[in-house]
Amino acid sequence: MPKFVIERAIPNIGGASAAELQAVSQKSCGVLRELGPDVQWVHSYVTGDKIYCVYNAASEELVREHARRGGFPADSVARVVTTIDPTTAEA
Repeated sequence: MPKFVIERAIPNIGGASAAELQAVSQKSCGVLRELGPDVQWVHSYVTGDKIYCVYNAASEELVREHARRGGFPADSVARVVTTIDPTTAEA
């Protein structure tokens, strides 16, 4: 299944409480259950004013539908072509 990186601009999200982040996560998981197994949340990175999410999904449209139903911004949705890490230098 293709992997996508989603950029979500949410002012001051880095200052959100654990309870607020839990509520956002619960909303996201509820929408994912509705959409079925063709879209999966892998994990997210929370920064000061943005969240960067990694999803596996059959299509970009499913990622955007998840955002629409959840009321989350999806300012950028990019399909991952490949991944590299320090071991790539050794190949």
